[in-house]
Amino acid sequence: MRGTPVGRRLVLGMLGLGAAGLVTAPYLQHGFEAVADKDPTGLSGLLPNGGGFRYYSVASSVPERGPENYHLTVGGLVERPAQYTLDALRRLPQTRVVRDVQCVTGWRVPGTPFEGVPLSRLLDAARVRPEAGAIRFDCFDGTYTESLTLPQARRDDVLVALRMQDRPLGHSHGGPVRLYVAPMYFYKSAKWLSGITLTEKPEPGYWERLGYDVDAWVGRSNGRDDAPTV
Repeated sequence: MRGTPVGRRLVLGMLGLGAAGLVTAPYLQHGFEAVADKDPTGLSGLLPNGGGFRYYSVASSVPERGPENYHLTVGGLVERPAQYTLDALRRLPQTRVVRDVQCVTGWRVPGTPFEGVPLSRLLDAARVRPEAGAIRFDCFDGTYTESLTLPQARRDDVLVALRMQDRPLGHSHGGPVRLYVAPMYFYKSAKWLSGITLTEKPEPGYWERLGYDVDAWVGRSNGRDDAPTV
């Protein structure tokens, strides 16, 4: 069932209204981290989290999934469609990438490690058809989508991530599996990843349909900060 979309401008406005209270955040971060995984309203996402992360969701609630009910499908313009369980993804060779996480809204978390399966490995296993030029990513929140061109998706620093900061991805961080696109703004790193579909051309994702850049290279798009390209 689809949740009610929540705009990022609304989120930012509410953050501004609550800014005076954020000075106490360092003392409360551990509590927020626990609440965020349980809060069905998504309101805990308006608060800063341990390590400087903020939570965003465009759905009013997102179901939790684990080893017993998680599946990632790979399909579309491929010769070998596939479906991976969480355990199957964990058994594949993993890559570790450590980069700064940069949000288009301005906050940054430096030196954040992510671990997971290189997206290129899943694409090679699926045998991408010649006419494919892009990928659509679907999420089990029922609302969010993202896209990459095929050359972007084949970069070494694009992962189907299962771990962040040396621990399994929690629900609030998009677990158990999320996309991680290291050189782009964090909205490209779709949380709660459930589907990888090869398409002929890029299909603008949730935020791109609302005006964000499709090619979201850090420091070279959106005009929102002067961060260097990672």
